Amino acid sequence: MADLTMKSSKKNDEKEQFSRILVGNWNWRWRFNWCSPRKHRRRNSNWGCLWSCHGKKNEVEAVNALSNKFEQLRSEIKKRIYGQDEIIDQVLVTMFSRGHCLLIGVPGLAKTLLVNTIAEVLGLQYKRIQFTPDLMPSDIIGTEILDKDREFKFIRGPIFANIILADEINRTPPKTQAALLEAMQERTITAAGQKYELDKPFFVLATQNPIEQEGTYPLPEAQLDRFMFSIWLDYPKFQDELTIVRNTTSDFSNQLKEIITKEEIRYFQDLVLKVPVNENVLKYAVSLSAKTRPNTELAAPITNKYLKWGAGPRASQYLVLGAKTLAALQGKYSPDIDDIKKVAVNILRHRIIKNYKAEAENLSVEDIIAELMK
Repeated sequence: MADLTMKSSKKNDEKEQFSRILVGNWNWRWRFNWCSPRKHRRRNSNWGCLWSCHGKKNEVEAVNALSNKFEQLRSEIKKRIYGQDEIIDQVLVTMFSRGHCLLIGVPGLAKTLLVNTIAEVLGLQYKRIQFTPDLMPSDIIGTEILDKDREFKFIRGPIFANIILADEINRTPPKTQAALLEAMQERTITAAGQKYELDKPFFVLATQNPIEQEGTYPLPEAQLDRFMFSIWLDYPKFQDELTIVRNTTSDFSNQLKEIITKEEIRYFQDLVLKVPVNENVLKYAVSLSAKTRPNTELAAPITNKYLKWGAGPRASQYLVLGAKTLAALQGKYSPDIDDIKKVAVNILRHRIIKNYKAEAENLSVEDIIAELMK
């Protein structure tokens, strides 16, 4: 009973801290008044109008609403994707963090189906780009044509969507891969000297096959650094594969419903930025990134011994942002160090490069990251 009381007290303290940081001590009670139920009677939503009431809704309740939406999204996606629960969670964390995701796995692990399913339940505009050796940058961002009036007209490419599936991204040359750089970072496209704003939210999900090396082009480091998460997919467990085979070799089908709208996603992405972070959590995230940089002041001994290059400041930013998102999705009002550790491997694994000694001793990147987090 004492433990339950302490947990409840801690939850209330986090809630109070979150409330006061968000809106200030002087007016927090006034701003946390609920919207009129009569005003929103016609809205088809179980949590009211979060984004149109200019802060009058309780942001703490909004975090709870985000957690509920997250559970609904998971349940709906799992109707079609079996045995990849952790992967689903990681992709959703990336989405609410305004990040991009690189999915790496052997053929047949439902990478493409996962992206298609997520796009269906999110209600966002979705485009698929099949990367091939002869793909050109203009095939992605668009090109100018001469119309019937003999005037140049820009025809938008598939990059102008909310969710982009970059299928087998390592099968196209680096100059075409680089066409995604500006879009992933600035959410804009420049063509023929003209800048075009992309619709938000904008989310790139790229897939990659780690087995085949012939006819592939490894992603440049600058491109890899744009991806928040690098997620490795493994084979499903026996019972999960049994379900997959049973459902896909019969006339079984299920219709998914749209769980969340574009406006709700943008609101929740803004909400995540307001989640407060304690100073010790912030310092842990920055120091973890700094430990990966060999021959620097904060470098760990294992780093100097086995790493050639370490993670940059973008890794520190993503560690904090990922931890904040993960905490909010779980209904917590502030992240802790455990949340940093849960997202660290997916954020750091593609940002650090091993040296020849680590390769010779068959030491994996994941082993090094685990040692740095001790």
